[in-house]
Amino acid sequence: MSVQISASDVNKLRQQTGAGMMDCKKALVESNGDFEAAIDYLRKKGAKVAASRQDRDSNEGVVVAKATADGKSGIVVEVNCETDFVAKNADFVAFAEKIADVALQNRPASVEELKDLELDGKKIADALIEQTGVIGEKIDVSKYEFVSAEKVVAYIHGNYRLGVLVGLSADATGADEAGRDVAMQIAAMNPIAIDKDGVDQETVDREIAIAKEQIIAEGKPAEMAEKIAQGKLNKFFKDTTLLNQEFVKDSSKNIAQFLDSVSKGLTVTAFKRVQLGA
Repeated sequence: MSVQISASDVNKLRQQTGAGMMDCKKALVESNGDFEAAIDYLRKKGAKVAASRQDRDSNEGVVVAKATADGKSGIVVEVNCETDFVAKNADFVAFAEKIADVALQNRPASVEELKDLELDGKKIADALIEQTGVIGEKIDVSKYEFVSAEKVVAYIHGNYRLGVLVGLSADATGADEAGRDVAMQIAAMNPIAIDKDGVDQETVDREIAIAKEQIIAEGKPAEMAEKIAQGKLNKFFKDTTLLNQEFVKDSSKNIAQFLDSVSKGLTVTAFKRVQLGA
């Protein structure tokens, strides 16, 4: 004798899983009203959908940046889907925010460790598969970054399209606002390092080689190339390293000078920038 499945039972399962009404009803029918079995049925259905979409590109989604209440650490995660339509869905954004909260609380070392953590009683890896089944698009976490410092400021730019973390050397008066200004600078100018000391030697060598080729191509003597190339390298550092960049809000200062004007000796100790799909 088949078990009667009430509308309230279907709705209850829908609230628990986020799956569609018809899927929930079928799951309860197939499992003779056993909620745990119905949830397993939906998970298996989700896993099947997920497996069939592994070759799909999931370049849309959201980037969430958060800092702890004490401002001593922060995280940024990128949670992906396939379409902009899903990325703007409030439930999808809320799901990404939950993953970010788990990351902030546990501070895993990698994306893989993050996926192994629990969200609402299940591993995030399993929750991603379930969401793939519910939504019908490939859902995944592709990037995760962590920063700790005396003061960490988190910033989300462009409707969850880009997230920035800034670590400052001190929790000084005005550090919150200054950190946000620096985060906006990082979002706009995309520096490659904090200062020239953070630029790897391979990049430096490449810039010098390009500069020398340009100088010689312009007809200048080869013996002058080294000196002129050094000048071009310094310009490269000014354009691409955060502390040396011209402050977007006040071109009379670079970022190092701006921070020093906020609080003597204040500087950036770390930063992370995550752009959707980049």
